[in-house]
Amino acid sequence: MNIIKKASEMQKIALKHIKAGDEIGLVPTMGALHEGHISLIDKSGKNDDITIVSIFVNPTQFGPNEDYLKYPRPIEKDLQICKKHHVDYVFLPSVSEMFPDEHKTFVEVKEMQDILCGAFRKGHFRGVATVVAKLFNISCADRAYFGLKDFQQLKIIERMAKDLNFTTKIVPCPIVREKSGLALSSRNSYLNAKQKSDAVLISKTLREAKEDFKTKSLQIVLSAAVKKLSSIPESKIDYAEIVDFDDLSLANSKTKKASFLAAVWVGKTRLIDNIAMSK
Repeated sequence: MNIIKKASEMQKIALKHIKAGDEIGLVPTMGALHEGHISLIDKSGKNDDITIVSIFVNPTQFGPNEDYLKYPRPIEKDLQICKKHHVDYVFLPSVSEMFPDEHKTFVEVKEMQDILCGAFRKGHFRGVATVVAKLFNISCADRAYFGLKDFQQLKIIERMAKDLNFTTKIVPCPIVREKSGLALSSRNSYLNAKQKSDAVLISKTLREAKEDFKTKSLQIVLSAAVKKLSSIPESKIDYAEIVDFDDLSLANSKTKKASFLAAVWVGKTRLIDNIAMSK
């Protein structure tokens, strides 16, 4: 396993592999790797000749009052995980390497970036889309792997890749959950034992909503779900919405394939989850 810190060096290595006929898989992460990330790494290992894992806590996707400075950065543990799972290259750039002082270009995906999480985290998806576009160019990846847990992020990246004619194929991967049903997240480490137990109601509510969606109206499904989510101790709901699976527009009575997305604060920790639903 090789650790690369310079974008130009990573790109040069990637181009050599392409010239040799290798297919490259990219797993973009912010580190604090867990089983969800590992599932993406292992999928790339099966599909691709070369796997690149990027570890970069991207400051441009954090707001001024968010957790950028305290975001977990267990780099030695992350590198051990990458080595164990046969990663070929870890791209580990500094902030100044990815966003030097003269950096002036950003990528925006209009409409899709301003709803749901984007309504509460202004500029977040601009930062995400920009860094992912840079990583696609730096890695020259044939495929890039993203978890379905960050569903809005996935849809925005798919749209960006299509609109900007990236050749990188986006590979969506299933949500990995704890035995309790709680979606794995690096931010779960912020929860105490009781909060973690209480937060299980998020995934339980989504599963129940999925069943209700088959036979009940949107209004009834949403109302019941919000009531359940509101019952979580120390909770605050940022949003709970049923949207079209493909374009994130609000679902209506004619929507056949949808996704229920929720963002819920448990104590001081913001958790997101979603579930696909169909009639």
